[in-house]
Amino acid sequence: MKSRLPTSAIIIGSGISGAAAAYFLARRGVDVQVLEASAPAAAATGAADGAVSVASKRPGPMMEAALCGIRLYRELAGEGLFADLFKARSTFIVASSEQEAEVLHAHADALTSSGVCVDRLSRAETARRFPVLSRSAEMAVEVHDEGHAIGYRIVHRLLTAGGINVRRDEPVRRLLVSAGRAEGVETVKGILKAEAVILAAGSGSAHLLGLRDTLAPRKGQLLVTERAPHLNAAMPGAIMSGRYLLSKGSQKAAAGKPARGIGLVIDPLTTGQFLIGGTREDTDDHRSNDFDAVSRILADAVALVPGLAEVRLLRSFAGVRTAVVDGLPLIGRLPGLDNAYVTTGFEGDGICLGPVAAKAIVELACDEEPSIDLAPFDPARFAGIEVAA
Repeated sequence: MKSRLPTSAIIIGSGISGAAAAYFLARRGVDVQVLEASAPAAAATGAADGAVSVASKRPGPMMEAALCGIRLYRELAGEGLFADLFKARSTFIVASSEQEAEVLHAHADALTSSGVCVDRLSRAETARRFPVLSRSAEMAVEVHDEGHAIGYRIVHRLLTAGGINVRRDEPVRRLLVSAGRAEGVETVKGILKAEAVILAAGSGSAHLLGLRDTLAPRKGQLLVTERAPHLNAAMPGAIMSGRYLLSKGSQKAAAGKPARGIGLVIDPLTTGQFLIGGTREDTDDHRSNDFDAVSRILADAVALVPGLAEVRLLRSFAGVRTAVVDGLPLIGRLPGLDNAYVTTGFEGDGICLGPVAAKAIVELACDEEPSIDLAPFDPARFAGIEVAA
């Protein structure tokens, strides 16, 4: 496919997907303007768990995209861009009950069928590989070739490497559309023109696309501990409770409360600390954590890794990710517009998928073959898209 490079582009949003799109365009010599309603990585990217992972994926388009996402991280680390930011490691999914073990065996079969490298560890093998785990661990599955990256650090590196200045505190009011093309945008500070427009604004995309009933907020609460270098060094990878697989898509609402699912992931950070999460809640309240969620996460973490009982909690935080009602993000060309694109709706997979989705969008904008199959993520599957023009 012949490449047609736009000379200029406007990117709406400076989370990980927007920053990656800006970087890949700038690397091609495109004049890029990045518009941000607040500050870079201030929303979901800055409150993410950092997993670059397929461990919890089922076979299908999300797993295929995530595998491509991990390969891109490794490629960019090899080039030096992410060399000090991407931590390669395994994920260990641990079953602590017969029900979890049954689910985990089936999940391991599914991962293997998709070409993911996994090892099943018996109770004895799990105890040998992961001696800090509780004796309640019945078995584990090691998912190889995974990784971890801190979202806001990735965003900073992408913007810095691309020489990109973000226009902060400049929310977009509408796209300027004429004759099937986006001519630019109107912001609170005026009108900007460009040859291409990429919408990567997370939940802020809803009003620009008329998709308030399609894009939904999903809150997650996370915890960070103090440094515990000896315990950290004894963990050969991240731990994911088998319950996490059961929690995905299983939110149940109590009376008068938003739906909430709780699963456990414990990630040993390069700082010697632990990142522990988390919740999946159908609400856009990102301002606070609550005692019930924090106490349940901590209790589950200590039950699985008893040594954490001696480690102090430093802080808790919450963020709101943007989810799509059918569980697949929106990545592709906006219906009816030749030069406008969207990449949003990754929920908890933004750190893994954001860069590779942005790369595919940039390739699409340049009339090249996208790095990933975008058909399952085509925004046109929702007939209600109406660009706010």
